[in-house]
Amino acid sequence: MSEESKYLVEVKDLKQHFKVQQGFFGSTYLKAVDGVSFNIKPGETLGLVGESGCGKTTVGRTLLRLYQPTSGEVRFNGELVTDKNITSLRKEMQMVFQDPYSSLDPRMTVEDIIGEPLDVHHLYANKKERRDKILDIMQLVGLNAEHATRYAHEFSGGQRQRIGIARALAVNPKFIVCDEPVSALDVSIQAQVINMFEDLQAKLGVAYLFIAHDLLIVHHISDRIAVMYLGKIVEIADADELNDSPIHPYTLSLLSAVPIPDPNKARESKRIILEGDVPSPLNMPSGCPFRTRCKYATEKCAAECPTLTDRGNGHMVACWNK
Repeated sequence: MSEESKYLVEVKDLKQHFKVQQGFFGSTYLKAVDGVSFNIKPGETLGLVGESGCGKTTVGRTLLRLYQPTSGEVRFNGELVTDKNITSLRKEMQMVFQDPYSSLDPRMTVEDIIGEPLDVHHLYANKKERRDKILDIMQLVGLNAEHATRYAHEFSGGQRQRIGIARALAVNPKFIVCDEPVSALDVSIQAQVINMFEDLQAKLGVAYLFIAHDLLIVHHISDRIAVMYLGKIVEIADADELNDSPIHPYTLSLLSAVPIPDPNKARESKRIILEGDVPSPLNMPSGCPFRTRCKYATEKCAAECPTLTDRGNGHMVACWNK
């Protein structure tokens, strides 16, 4: 890693605008990601939370250049990620997809699914070494050797997600984008998969961008949490600090919706219910994207979009009035 950079992944003003056809001749741009910046240290987990449609998955996919970014830059290990070097960097940056059903090829055996990244990057000398590597990775994620010759449809959702995780780990990456990896699983299986992610991080030192909308899961696994709303990050802080001392009105609302296991505390807590609906990314409000649902909104909020400012201890908030 270069001396000047202590971060493994650096994202600066990343934008992803999709062209959308309107009528026969007109078109407009859907601003899925609109100027997102964050950093991730080696071996760290950054949780990215927000409601459905806020652009979380698009951030992860654009980071790995599965989507061509509209503008902004991504650096990995201090090196600028471009179309020319992304193929070589794929070995270092992998992704676990949300849906364990559609992200695995039904015509391939488990051995071939996990072995495909090894084939692409030529990471073995002979067939025996290839098979040994595949079996080692399968053991690492809790799959048996006899599973190797089976097909994806023969497995449960949790096992399929383990196959997807094994495929991502096959090339020994330093960074994995985990795109809602447990949202399609039963609650009991979710806990197993989350614990496995933590064990793998302890063993391999891999860094995660963990995308989810369940704040309890994100708080459990993350070192830091970034809260996203309508294509922008509105708050970033240490996981415990964000949970204990949230500042942005949207973060306060999200945390108020988290179930509390203690019935007495649950009765005392007040749910913050936001007014109105999320604006369309095709027709964004001027200034702060959250102002149309915020009780603190002023004329300044409509005129100018707030930038992330440090409120101490690296607690970054984008709000004029909090």
